[in-house]
Amino acid sequence: MAHLVHPQRALSTNPLKTSAPLGAAMAYLGIEGAIPLFHGAQGCTAFAMVHLVRHFRESIPLQTTAMNEVSAILGGGEQIEEAIENLRKRAKPKFIGIASTALVETRGEDVAGELREMLARRADFAGTAVVYAATPDFAGGLEDGWARAVEAIIAALVPAQAGPKIAGQVNLLAGSHLTPAEVEAVADMVRGFGLTPIVLPDLSTSLDGHLSDDWSGTSLGGTRLAEIARMGQSIATLAIGTAMRPAAEALANRGVPPQVFASLTGLKAVDAFVTALMQLSGRDAPATIKRDRARLADACLDAHFQIGGLRVALGADPDLGFALGTALTALGAEIVTAVTTSGLNPIAADIPAAEVILGDLGDLERGAATAKAHLILTHAHGRMAAERLHLPHVRAGFPVFDRLGAQDQCRVGYAGTRAFYYEIANAVLAHPHRPRPEDFGATPVAQEFDHASPPPSTH
Repeated sequence: MAHLVHPQRALSTNPLKTSAPLGAAMAYLGIEGAIPLFHGAQGCTAFAMVHLVRHFRESIPLQTTAMNEVSAILGGGEQIEEAIENLRKRAKPKFIGIASTALVETRGEDVAGELREMLARRADFAGTAVVYAATPDFAGGLEDGWARAVEAIIAALVPAQAGPKIAGQVNLLAGSHLTPAEVEAVADMVRGFGLTPIVLPDLSTSLDGHLSDDWSGTSLGGTRLAEIARMGQSIATLAIGTAMRPAAEALANRGVPPQVFASLTGLKAVDAFVTALMQLSGRDAPATIKRDRARLADACLDAHFQIGGLRVALGADPDLGFALGTALTALGAEIVTAVTTSGLNPIAADIPAAEVILGDLGDLERGAATAKAHLILTHAHGRMAAERLHLPHVRAGFPVFDRLGAQDQCRVGYAGTRAFYYEIANAVLAHPHRPRPEDFGATPVAQEFDHASPPPSTH
């Protein structure tokens, strides 16, 4: 188990963490016909909007209650009511997901109570599902906000008394670290065993990067509300990512047994998931999955020459850091520096490193330099550190705004793990470098020669 380190300083020099309200907004966007609504000032929403648009390169229907000085003092209940009314008239959403910000939470406003009173009073709001999650910026990061939003959706929309079980139906709780392509890949694996997954939230149909026939002011795809209402009738819940455990336990209270998978990257992790699917379905693994496993085993042999002994500086949210870190160390890499965003997820202590810093990209850069890392693995904001240290940089996590196709990256399952190993190995091969035996435990050479300089005469 890693030692969690909390740096004692008053500022963040280069933030790794993205805010909890943004994570909640992303989760809400995985619901069909949804509009996320930030309860706070306009600046909070503008910041999140920029991140989401640059990462997904799509129009994002993110809205705000636009609190001002007066409502910050007297309360913003009227702003919520007015915002819901305006959104219903203008965009006709099926679902409005409200996420609080630090402004509201610092004041101590009882948003949940005000919302209950409002919905009981406004019968005309009955046609729109409204869900609220408390996600202050100062508590946790993107992963935590996503998890709280999923919990809130289950609490509000999944009946406590479910009907009879539906044979073959399973709940698939997707963690915030999964890209739309990864959500789709996992759901396809489940379907390959004859099971029917209800994915929550389902970014694979809403933020996968597709053109719609008509413009809509809401999310373009996602989990249907009718499907969410049936989640209590599933035979099992498969939660991907430890942050999804509380949501899985909420479904367990509705009679659906849960299984939590900390990772789906790496041979051992995917084997555990496939074994669970075989047990649930009573079927053997399909031939395509067996072939993908054999191809991954071959990729491990091919890529271990570059990954074995590789010194990696890793910066990511806990679930993503654990998934990618364990997959790399399984092939002989060493996580010499690990930085994560939040200690609320217990998996942070299991990231395969001697210590895990709850810090920022400044900590990652200093650690990479001190530990003589060979590669930096983090999101797009790590590019400056990689450039200064002259290291290859593999982008993972949120946001990735300086490369196209972030939503299509797939590093889960047998095929996705194979692609990830090749991605890391190719990043090492493509980076200009000279052999340095001392990095791998050999006796240091007396002098390292530049390729342009002739060796000294031996006469």
